[in-house]
Amino acid sequence: MDRVMRMSSEKGVVIFTKSSCCLCYAVQILFRDLRVQPTIHEIENDPDCREIEKALLRLGCSTAVPAVFIGGKLVGSTNEVMSLHLSGSLVPLIKPYQSLLY
Repeated sequence: MDRVMRMSSEKGVVIFTKSSCCLCYAVQILFRDLRVQPTIHEIENDPDCREIEKALLRLGCSTAVPAVFIGGKLVGSTNEVMSLHLSGSLVPLIKPYQSLLY
């Protein structure tokens, strides 16, 4: 779990994904459309994939991927991110990480 917390606080927006997950792709596109370049960790390429999945679930993710962290804090999975976006609460969270040049 320490490794996941360290990885999740490396950058402003961090997403744990799997390349075969269509919801992971949708969340990545949402952030890019909002002018945020998230750090992506494709966990299936990591030898500790199973341990990372378990740690993400223990932290409170409803599903292991996608798991979105903003400012080092767990936001959640697709449902939580989309709910924040639809309510207008996501943009204020990511404002410090938006790029003007993106």
